[in-house]
Amino acid sequence: MRRTMRWVWAATVLPLVLAVTVAGARADGAPAPAPVPASVPAVARVWPVGVRPPVLRGWEPPASVYGPGHRGVDLGTAAGEPVRAVAAGRVSYAGRVAGRGVVSVELAGTELRTTYEPVTATVRKGEEVTAGQGVGVVEAAGAHCGAAVCVHWGLLRGEVYLDPLLLVPPWLLNRGPARLLPVLGVPLPEG
Repeated sequence: MRRTMRWVWAATVLPLVLAVTVAGARADGAPAPAPVPASVPAVARVWPVGVRPPVLRGWEPPASVYGPGHRGVDLGTAAGEPVRAVAAGRVSYAGRVAGRGVVSVELAGTELRTTYEPVTATVRKGEEVTAGQGVGVVEAAGAHCGAAVCVHWGLLRGEVYLDPLLLVPPWLLNRGPARLLPVLGVPLPEG
């Protein structure tokens, strides 16, 4: 009976364990990259800083969970500028991490959370925020971008980092200058 049970275990469970182990490993011994996450809704209503800030460094996903990469985007700004929540949500963290001010907001109706650093928080953990509401001001010291002043804007679903620019709808991402178009067939006012 025991021999039969061992054989059944070896024939059913062992191939599954080996398949998972082989699928999770790479030739260089590094862990496999995280699975591709579900889509990100374009829920942002404003930029975190400015009107259309320059992206100084884009999102560069790491090849593995602990690999090198850039887990967010760096937006050019000035020290002391206000930092806004891009969408409505609840502040899940407002404090210091590794000497830098960090604010994190869980976005309402999603499994997503945004992070902003280096920021001196003007909100507290648990506080509800609306899109465009100030959550802090840009810190000058400890800037993430070296000599330039920037805000590092991150996006996470659980522990998986995503490109925060996916939150920005096309009308906000590609907004150019306003243009007046001619109105045809309307008489000019008299006077």
